[in-house]
Amino acid sequence: MAFLSRVGKTLKRMLSRPGSVDLARYEALLPRISEREPELKELSDAELTERAAAVREAGELDDDLLVEICALGREAARRALGERAFDVQLLGTMGLLTGHVVQMATGEGKTLSGALAAAGYALQGKRVHVISVNDYLARRDAKWMRPVYDLLGVSVGWVEPALSTEARRESYHREVCYGAVSEVGFDVLRDRLVTSVADLVQPEPDVAVVDEADSVLVDEARVPLVMAGSVDAGVADEEVAKIVRRLRVGLHYETDPDGRNAWLTTAGASVVEKALGGIDLYGDSGADRLAAVNAALHAHALLTRDVDYLVRDGKVQLINASRGRVAELQRWPDGLQAAVEAKEQLPPSDHGEILDSITVQALIARYPQVAGMTGTAVAVAEQLREFYELEVAVIPPNTPTVREDLPHRVYTTPTRKLRAIVEEIREVHETGRPILVGTQDVAESEELAEKLRKAGLSCVVLNARNDAEEAAVIAQAGAHGAITVSTQMAGRGTDIRLGGADGQDAERVAELGGLHVIGTARYPSSRLDDQLRGRAGRQGDPGSSVFFASLGDELVLAHAPDIPEGIPADEDTGEITDVAAHRQLNHAQRVAEGVDLEIHRNTWRYTRLIEHQRAELLRYRDDVLRTDTAESLLREAEPDRYGELEEKLEAETLERVCREIVLFHLDQLWTDHLAFLTEVRETIHLRALAKEAPLDEFHRTAVPAFRRIRDDLRTRAAKTLLEAEITEDDGLDLARAGVRRPTSTWTYLVQDNPFDSDAEQALKKVRSMLRKKRS
Repeated sequence: MAFLSRVGKTLKRMLSRPGSVDLARYEALLPRISEREPELKELSDAELTERAAAVREAGELDDDLLVEICALGREAARRALGERAFDVQLLGTMGLLTGHVVQMATGEGKTLSGALAAAGYALQGKRVHVISVNDYLARRDAKWMRPVYDLLGVSVGWVEPALSTEARRESYHREVCYGAVSEVGFDVLRDRLVTSVADLVQPEPDVAVVDEADSVLVDEARVPLVMAGSVDAGVADEEVAKIVRRLRVGLHYETDPDGRNAWLTTAGASVVEKALGGIDLYGDSGADRLAAVNAALHAHALLTRDVDYLVRDGKVQLINASRGRVAELQRWPDGLQAAVEAKEQLPPSDHGEILDSITVQALIARYPQVAGMTGTAVAVAEQLREFYELEVAVIPPNTPTVREDLPHRVYTTPTRKLRAIVEEIREVHETGRPILVGTQDVAESEELAEKLRKAGLSCVVLNARNDAEEAAVIAQAGAHGAITVSTQMAGRGTDIRLGGADGQDAERVAELGGLHVIGTARYPSSRLDDQLRGRAGRQGDPGSSVFFASLGDELVLAHAPDIPEGIPADEDTGEITDVAAHRQLNHAQRVAEGVDLEIHRNTWRYTRLIEHQRAELLRYRDDVLRTDTAESLLREAEPDRYGELEEKLEAETLERVCREIVLFHLDQLWTDHLAFLTEVRETIHLRALAKEAPLDEFHRTAVPAFRRIRDDLRTRAAKTLLEAEITEDDGLDLARAGVRRPTSTWTYLVQDNPFDSDAEQALKKVRSMLRKKRS
């Protein structure tokens, strides 16, 4: 039967197209939901809450229960927010309640659909996490939807970095809790390090409703969430930083087209070795300096200030590329973090070690039920199937879209493109239409803003430097004559209303043509292009969009540098109308999407084993945390020493001491295991040269290493018990025995792809040669 089930599922996937969930079942329920409105309107608020409470006794989800949840939700939203949910919003709610990813266009009311679905799950007795792409949206939506939840008798909270542990615990114990994917993930990692049940923050969840599902489940899933702990004060190699600062690309070092790797040339190695006193970088004596040189070179050649990071308040602050925001409490692995700090002549931060990690796939797999919503799900439908077994339901818009999407405008160089963008803004601004410009990074947004100021055009900039002002900036982006320049608008999840915050000029702006959206370059994913376009034309509003691009854009240089020769261009403006240029841009974008998909797949392939091992270890850790497993282990390993403890210590103290010893060594062994796997991963492609499959070799190495953990745990824990000094105050001086946990933790932001396929490595070399030939 299991085999037939798998075959049936496979055939269904082969025969069905992405976004093919049939909405007929849900559409047939809409009249029944509408029929309930007159009766529910007659109820008092208290009676409405009582009616919602009755759902908790209704049993399994069927059509009758879907009708009841949607009818109650529509009435609660009408009273609490003054918004009667459209039929399409209820279709979205039903799609979410039945475990799908619903695609709803920007401005169609996904937030309310998600809230009604979360409340519906909660009324069925399930603990729900509404997972968002950033902290701002989590906080905003929880506060915004709280009156609806209150009327339905459902408790709601949210988590964000600023919350205390106690406040965080309280939020997670609400029936519905909103949080950014990274924040929820890092709380999972922190819970894996506690030494007492009372210190746990998250109870076991039941349902994940994922907002901006493509961003969370695809974009954020390319790299794992990593928790690190402080070990000692960091040390910056300022000498190496000064040497590397003098190196020149093409002469002393080279980089690959993707900007993921940099390496010294023979000439560069010679210069560095001489500057360091004549050492041999590639000999045994130069190994330590080589690591520092490589990190410094990466910081110098591949990481750009105001693109990859900011320097603010005397610290290096990373920018999350997919969100356009500062990545709070995140940093690179230590060698690279120290190298960037040395590059910027800042004091080094603490040195740390990786304590644990989790992929987005593994995080989402914790939830027995998963649903999601976004404006652009069909484009990643196959990935949602492949990695999460989720199907997409496409919800039609409430009002047909009338936005005009203009043809892309392509130029020979970025300079000529920028000149054309400024002219486009000037011409449209003269009509009074509001303009939203979507840029790729902080540096580009500020360069464009400066060009606009010189042209006498006033604009508001929204980027990682001022993301706290997001709500106020976006509220006015649709006002008459407004010019807003934003990085990564696609990840901000906020509607732009015509006429500004109060909407007084809405009709005036609509008559002029609505919001005009300008993209300063094609994004690495067509989804991000679509999300930026979707900021105009919400709910049937008029609007337009146009993307500018050049053959010198990073997207083209990184993914399609072999540009056909002889493409004609206008001599004065540099604009290219030849179809070959558009084909080149489309090709570059498809290659970029393919690279990202391969990164996602390889991350998943390699981390599946790690996650399986971690799950096995967590089951044992939970036993240690909740039972007398630690005492049993130490009693068997060191019976004499255990007996001496038993005579001198209270039973409760003995239990705590044994638990802390075993958990400390268990966590340290897992940290050591991760460090070992990192080393294996970084050298795995050397094995490919011997025609060995890297993934198979990774497994052959990782499995026996993991099997040694339990034996090593017994040995280390017994040694600590034997050597630790018994004291009257604490029972056992664990600190003196070396049982020290990190004094602080932070998260790593991993940028490179350590799992490149052999084909991708070869492709990079070809691209590099083509790039050199062109230059």
